[in-house]
Amino acid sequence: MRAERAMEQDGLPSTISDAIAMASERTTPEPGRKVRGSLHLPAYELTTHELPPGYQFEAWRNNFAPMLEFDEPDDVTVGFGGKQVIWDLGCLAFSRIKTDALGFASLPGHTRRDPLDHWTLTMLLYGKVTTIAPNRTFEGSAGTVQVHPLGRTFEGNVTNSEMLMLFVPRDFGSEVTAALNAVEFSTLATGMGRLFSDYMIGLAKRLPIIDEAELPALVAATRAMILACASPSGDHIEEAREPIATVLIEKAHRIIQARLFDPTLGAETLQRELGVSRSRLYRLFEPFGGVMHYIQHRRLLDAHSALTDPNDQRRIIEIAEQRCFNDGTEFSRAFRREFGCSPTDVRNGQRAGPPYRPTADLMAYAPQERFGVLLRRLHG
Repeated sequence: MRAERAMEQDGLPSTISDAIAMASERTTPEPGRKVRGSLHLPAYELTTHELPPGYQFEAWRNNFAPMLEFDEPDDVTVGFGGKQVIWDLGCLAFSRIKTDALGFASLPGHTRRDPLDHWTLTMLLYGKVTTIAPNRTFEGSAGTVQVHPLGRTFEGNVTNSEMLMLFVPRDFGSEVTAALNAVEFSTLATGMGRLFSDYMIGLAKRLPIIDEAELPALVAATRAMILACASPSGDHIEEAREPIATVLIEKAHRIIQARLFDPTLGAETLQRELGVSRSRLYRLFEPFGGVMHYIQHRRLLDAHSALTDPNDQRRIIEIAEQRCFNDGTEFSRAFRREFGCSPTDVRNGQRAGPPYRPTADLMAYAPQERFGVLLRRLHG
């Protein structure tokens, strides 16, 4: 009691609930308030970093209590770093998680009562996880997708890590159920599995800006990708043709961005990096006017960004030459065709900010309750 009174006098919370509430006032977006740009889909964040060190692990454990039990560190007073952002996709959920090292165990009895009998498809951005299942032990590292069934018994440990996690309910469809049943407690280590890793990275990038009206198409694409990558039959791959093309285009975008100022960048580089045939490459880029047209489009977008940066005071021709335009007149013509105005107009003008839409009804719950509520609401 003396310690609690002392904490109250120092302006610190006296209970874990008070601590989480105090942190949520600083870390959770309010409906109707613009935070880090426009969030079209409901997104919720919980972080331990602004809690007193002695409360951090307990807050993290409470957040994941609906699906996992965590081993308590030897000394909780030194603090525990954890951050989770959750997107509510209606019949799916997607999360980006950054965590300190810890041990974990499933709660099969608990999940049968709730029930929370979902699968998790987890892709580490960095770090390593070891899972001990009834019949096998397997490990996951950066870039590989792991499949865990929350309704079965398992335990393990994770190092300091950042990961993407897709939550799939068992009633998401009979085909998905059969496909994930066949690969649970394993990693998707095939070429198609690696493609699903790229798809998850793409999801993490798109979700903060996607509109709610696009949810049905996104869910359908995710279902098709699960089937194509977990059970890669000809029919499933054909069904996922469009999202696979999207993944390849996004991977091409990352390659192009990394080599944007390289004058040798072209079709041969992309064909080699993407691992596709020349005809497949040209079909992929046909909607964009061809490979070189797409590369020029990305270079022009990057030049546009530089011209709107008040800290970049280089001459326009220097910005153009860095992006492989050796002729100022050619650059100006291409720029005007792309944006309907000259590079000088953009340098002297201003861009309007994107619209904002507030988050949805999970804001009515306490921060430590939202993750569990969202998981319980998932349905196919």
